[in-house]
Amino acid sequence: MNYNIAVLDGDGIGPEICAGAIKVLNKVGEKFGHNFNFEHLYIGGCSIDKFGTPLPQETIDKCLKSDSVLLGAVGGYKWDNLPGNERPEKGLLGIRKAMNLYSNIRPAKLWKSLAKASPLKYDLVKNGVEIIIVRELIGGIYFGERYKGVDENGVEYAWDTEKYSVPEIERITKIACEMALKRSKKVVSVDKANVLESSRLWRKTVHEYAAKHYPEITVEDVLVDNMAMQIVKNPAQFDVVVTSNIFGDILSDEAAQVTGSIGMLASSSLGDSKCGLYEPIHGSAPDIAGKDIANPIATILAAAMMLRDSFDLTDEYAAIENAIQSVLDENFRTADIYEEGKIKVSGSKMADLIAQKI
Repeated sequence: MNYNIAVLDGDGIGPEICAGAIKVLNKVGEKFGHNFNFEHLYIGGCSIDKFGTPLPQETIDKCLKSDSVLLGAVGGYKWDNLPGNERPEKGLLGIRKAMNLYSNIRPAKLWKSLAKASPLKYDLVKNGVEIIIVRELIGGIYFGERYKGVDENGVEYAWDTEKYSVPEIERITKIACEMALKRSKKVVSVDKANVLESSRLWRKTVHEYAAKHYPEITVEDVLVDNMAMQIVKNPAQFDVVVTSNIFGDILSDEAAQVTGSIGMLASSSLGDSKCGLYEPIHGSAPDIAGKDIANPIATILAAAMMLRDSFDLTDEYAAIENAIQSVLDENFRTADIYEEGKIKVSGSKMADLIAQKI
């Protein structure tokens, strides 16, 4: 099979970590009989320097024609003084909008080999943890009507509105159920249905849609405050979690901290088509760019998610996960996850080791 992948290297460590992911993908292609074609395009600060815009039209057009998109990172000190609508991060928001990506998938995976890096007690996480949070990305309170004013008594006030429609909830439920089909066939839906009308519609719609279209999926409801508690009390009980924009924003960051290392975490943004945007959750880290110490594993895992979720290549996805697990079990570590007694390696060496294990 041939797959055309648009690569948005971006800024800082972006080109280094994308190079590591491409190295692993090429090894997967060699082993499984696939051909991955990579086209490097501009986004972020490097695009500003070359074209005067963080997102050229050529990048948009070619991303939309690709089978999927791999992103490194955008931003850096160099462009910090630009106006908000001209900064590198505007390119990321722009490509998400252009691709109509309404869901964000954030796996918080704590590898068994790195269990001691978690801030939680070892007994809670000794067998590893993986929570996949499916967050609605372009609706809810962040995109609702808002107002700031002064009342008749001169008191300043403001309000924001949480609004969801049935179709918005159904489409994010579909993505969560599709994820669950490849895993435990269980979905936890997080809301605040004991207080919010929008959450009551959320809960009703999630159950009705899942029962009609995915009868093999079990749906459980958890209130958001209880969910926040349970993530730090017993994170291993969760698998696929679906929730609204604001709840997902908060809970995904909390779950990420359970893993102990941001350099190991990937994410994706998906919409109606198979063409998604896959990226690590960390930033461009301009202070270490060019030093070959950046951890490529998050980007390699993002590439693995692309194989599974955009190309339906589940065996190839598993091959990458197994390769990473094997390298970690052999005690190889990049600087960000290094601990005494382990073997410290460069970012490029880590990618080489993983590729060799495919």
